[in-house]
Amino acid sequence: MKRRDLPAAPWLLAALTLTVACSRGGAGSISPRPVASGTFRNAAGDRVGLATVSDSGGTLRLGVSAAQLEPGPHGLHFHTQGTCTPPDFSSAGPHFNPDSRKHGRLNPEGPHLGDLPNLIAGPDGSADTSFTIPSDLSGAGPRSLLRPGGTAIVIHAGADDERTDPSGNSGDRVACAVIEPG
Repeated sequence: MKRRDLPAAPWLLAALTLTVACSRGGAGSISPRPVASGTFRNAAGDRVGLATVSDSGGTLRLGVSAAQLEPGPHGLHFHTQGTCTPPDFSSAGPHFNPDSRKHGRLNPEGPHLGDLPNLIAGPDGSADTSFTIPSDLSGAGPRSLLRPGGTAIVIHAGADDERTDPSGNSGDRVACAVIEPG
């Protein structure tokens, strides 16, 4: 039987190129390096999500995946203590604020270093998002999430108005995760 050379369909060629690029990390791509993570627990102590911090070529990203939330926006903040004692998570302390600024990304005297965008839960109560955070949060010193005593990340019951000091009127703490290296 004689072999015929047929031109590859453009979509097949594109798929093969993408597969090879992804298996090699792509041209110029940098694989994210895990920096820290934490497991969200609710007031009953149930696991309801995960927070991950990764470094991709000097850009720090926070990924948040959570479930069992009320649909809508929720305040999301790093807090000063690496403890999450239910049911109210007050053990996590106030917002992470080593620069002694006012609360709120929209506040002219802010923000706290721990102020993050609102987390939006869909109709099923789940949220899955990621965004860039300041790169010095993974360094050494008082601005680091991995400093002695640790830090936590907290999901609040309501939306953060991103202005009102000290917490943006975001309400009760409904889930908490201790941030741990690696």
